[in-house]
Amino acid sequence: MSSGTVRRDPSGMLTWQPLRLLTFYRSILAGLLTVLYFSIQDKASLGIQLPWVYAGTCTAWLAFSIIAGFTTRLRRPGYRLQAVSQILVDIAAITLLIFSSNGPENGLGILMIIAVVAGSILLPGRMAFLFAAVATMAIMGEQAYSMLLNGDQATFNITRSGLLGLTLFATAGVSHLLVRRIHESEALARQRGVDIDNLARLNAHIVQHLQAGIIVTDYQHNIRLMNDTARKLLDYPFHEDGQSLEMLSPDLYRQLLDWRRHPEQDPTLLKVGTSGRILPHFTLIGTAEGLGALIFLEDTAAMEKQAQQIKLASLGRLTASIAHEIRNPLGAISHATQLLDEDTALNAGDRRLMTIIGDNTARVNAIVENILQLSRPGTAIPQTLALHDWLARFVEEFVRSGSCTRQQIEFRVDPADLDIYMDPSLLHQVVWNLCQNAIHHATSKAATHVQLVAAHKHGTGTVHLDIIDNGPGIAPDMADKIFEPFFTTSSSGTGLGLYIAREICESNQAEIVCRSVPDGGSCFRITFPAGRRLPVASFTQATGA
Repeated sequence: MSSGTVRRDPSGMLTWQPLRLLTFYRSILAGLLTVLYFSIQDKASLGIQLPWVYAGTCTAWLAFSIIAGFTTRLRRPGYRLQAVSQILVDIAAITLLIFSSNGPENGLGILMIIAVVAGSILLPGRMAFLFAAVATMAIMGEQAYSMLLNGDQATFNITRSGLLGLTLFATAGVSHLLVRRIHESEALARQRGVDIDNLARLNAHIVQHLQAGIIVTDYQHNIRLMNDTARKLLDYPFHEDGQSLEMLSPDLYRQLLDWRRHPEQDPTLLKVGTSGRILPHFTLIGTAEGLGALIFLEDTAAMEKQAQQIKLASLGRLTASIAHEIRNPLGAISHATQLLDEDTALNAGDRRLMTIIGDNTARVNAIVENILQLSRPGTAIPQTLALHDWLARFVEEFVRSGSCTRQQIEFRVDPADLDIYMDPSLLHQVVWNLCQNAIHHATSKAATHVQLVAAHKHGTGTVHLDIIDNGPGIAPDMADKIFEPFFTTSSSGTGLGLYIAREICESNQAEIVCRSVPDGGSCFRITFPAGRRLPVASFTQATGA
C-alpha cells in the first residue's frame, strides 16, 4: 500500500497486516525449502549446481524471515522501508536458489512471480513495475552468469528466462490494476460507510426531536427505540433498551395486543398522568426474529391547544377591535355618572342606582383594559434571576401593598441558589395575580396563608415555583377550565387573569398548571425550562392578538 493509504489507516491494520502475512508465508517457504534440502536424499533438482550456495541461501533466508516477523510486529523501521527491503531480499534469495539449482526449469521461477505479486499488493503503483524490472534483471543476470560459467549448456534457458520476465511484467500490470480497483472499492466503501453513519445520525436526531412520540418494539414487545417525546408523553424520563412495553405502560401494551388481534379497530385515547391524553397509532414492522411494531403517540392536548390558539387568535383580534369601540361610550357613561353623583338633589335610591352604574362601569373598563393588554405589543426580555432574592423582594412589596400581613405569606427555596430564566416584570405580574387570587378567594381573610415554594426537579433539570393557599380549593372538573378566557367563578371577576398568566408563561417557555392539595386549598405550579432557551419576542404572539 502507498504512503497515502498509511495516513488513512491510523491503526495500521490495512497496511501492516498484509506485510505480516507475507513474513509468515516467507518463514514457511524458507523453512520448507531448508527441510527438503537437508532431509531428502535425492537432491537432483534442488541445489544441484552449487549445493553450498543453496544451503546458505535457504538458511539465511529463513533467519531473515524470522527477524522480519519481529520487525513487522514492532513496526520498526517504517512500513515502506520494510516492504521494499523484504521484497528485494526475496528477489535476491530466489535468484540465488535458481542459480544454485541449475536455472529456472526446476520450478523455482514461480516463486519470483509470487514475490512480484506481493510487492504489487504491498506497494502498488510504479513500485510494482520496479519490482518486476528488478526480478527480470536478476533472472537475466543469473542466466548470463550461468552462460559464462557453463558455456553453451545454459543457452537453452535464455528463452525460458525471457518468457519468465514477460510474465513478471504482465503479472505486475494485472496486479497493479486489481489492487487499484480494490483500493477504489475500499475508498468507495469507506465513503459509503461515512455517508451511512451520517445518515443514521441524522435519522436518530430527527426521530429524537419529532413532535410525535415514537416507540419501536420487537416481536416480544420489548422496546428497541424510544424518542424523547415519547418519554415525555408517558412521563417516563429513563428506560433501558430491551425493557418490556408492558412494564413501561400496561395500558399501551393492552392496546397494542388488541390492535394486533383486530387491526380494523380505531385506537382509543390513552390517559397519562392527571390530565394528559395521547392517541396511539400502530404499524407492523418486520424483523429477522418476527414482527415488531412501530408506535406513534400523538399528544391530543397539544392538538386541542393548537386549535384553541387558532380560535383565540381570531377572538383576540375581534375583541381588541370591539374594546377600542367600547372605550369611548364607556368613558361617556362613566363621566356622566360622576356628574350626576355630584347633584345634591338625588335621593338615596337614585344614589344607589348611581353606585351600581359606577361599579359595573369600572368592571367593564377592567375587562376592556385586560383585552387591550393582550393586543398591545410587549417585548419579553428574559434574564437569569436568583430566585431566592427575587422572592424576598416580591414578598416585601406584596406586604407593603396592604394585600396581607407578613405572617400570612412566606417563601422557601430549596436549594437556596436556584436560578431561573424569565422576564422579571412578566414573572412579577403572574405571581402577583396568583397571590391576589389566593387572598381574594380565601374563606377568611384573617386566616389566609400563602406559601411560595421553589424547588429543583431531579433528573430533568427544571425548576418549579408553587403558589399554595389554604382556601377552599378548586373543583377537579374546573381545573381544566380556569385558564380559559372569560371563565370566572366570581361575580366581580373578568376571567382573564389566569388566561393572561398562562400566555405569559408560555411566551417564556414556562408552564403553569393547577394542582390539587391533599389538605385543602389550591396550588398553582410554574415550571421553568431547564437551561437557557431563546426568548419569544412578545407574549402577545402566543395569543395571535
